[in-house]
Amino acid sequence: MFNQLGAFADLIKNAGKIREAAEKAVESLGQVVVEGESGGGVVKVKANGRLEIVSVRIADQLAADLDRELLEDLIAAAVNSALVRAREAAAESLSTLAGPLPPGLFPGLGPLADPSRGSP
Repeated sequence: MFNQLGAFADLIKNAGKIREAAEKAVESLGQVVVEGESGGGVVKVKANGRLEIVSVRIADQLAADLDRELLEDLIAAAVNSALVRAREAAAESLSTLAGPLPPGLFPGLGPLADPSRGSP
């Protein structure tokens, strides 16, 4: 019990440093970029570690055929693929950059705030 109190006291004492490390880690997520694809690569979507879509690329052959329903399905699949990869990259980046921080310290990232919980 006293070990936990000591750890808590250290956490309180270092709160400013921890918050600064957390802010740097979250900021760096914007620079993590991953790609998801669908349809054998005819639709490619890039997302960053903040789970923002950076770009969408559609192969000329698919754009020429313009099967709207197929295109919509492929875009949704590629976005989901990119976001899965972005979550994984963000969790890895946060654990690497910030080291062991208390769960929930990264606001707005949901399960990413606690990499030990894994992806949603």
